[in-house]
Amino acid sequence: MLNRSEPLWKASAKLLARVLPAWNLQRTAHQVPRIHDITTDTENPPQFVALLAVRQKAPNGAAYGGAKIAQAQKAAYPDITPAQLDTPPAQAFERALDVARNMGWEIIAADKAQGRIEATATTFWFRFRDDVVIRIVAAGNGSRLDVRSMSRVGRSDLGTNARRIRAFLKQLQSRN
Repeated sequence: MLNRSEPLWKASAKLLARVLPAWNLQRTAHQVPRIHDITTDTENPPQFVALLAVRQKAPNGAAYGGAKIAQAQKAAYPDITPAQLDTPPAQAFERALDVARNMGWEIIAADKAQGRIEATATTFWFRFRDDVVIRIVAAGNGSRLDVRSMSRVGRSDLGTNARRIRAFLKQLQSRN
């Protein structure tokens, strides 16, 4: 409702403040693929164990979408690949766990012997809960680290899971 005593510029600014976020979400939705499960390993994605029961009850389930999802992800996010670390798995595990905690994720499970970390990340604005699983295995003289981030609800994550994995990998690599 327009307040006649309010200057036009002020009313316009208020309207813009309401419309701009919705427009930005709509624009983002058209720029990213309609997927909600991103992983550094599309052929053998890390599997949820501790969060499996939660994932199975979630609208998006726990199963990976297969070749079609992998193709869409690779086209949109070709930079999301496994991390190769020069440290043995035990050290890579501690580093990954530290980064996950630093990112504010709720750690659900941390199994050093199996090289698996599971966590829940909550989005800022809408408080959506997304699940993350990290897998660390020996690779040559170092380690290979794979990450999977999956939304519990919605067909599209609006790029959130890809941004989360990128941020995690960037922090991980900066801790040499």
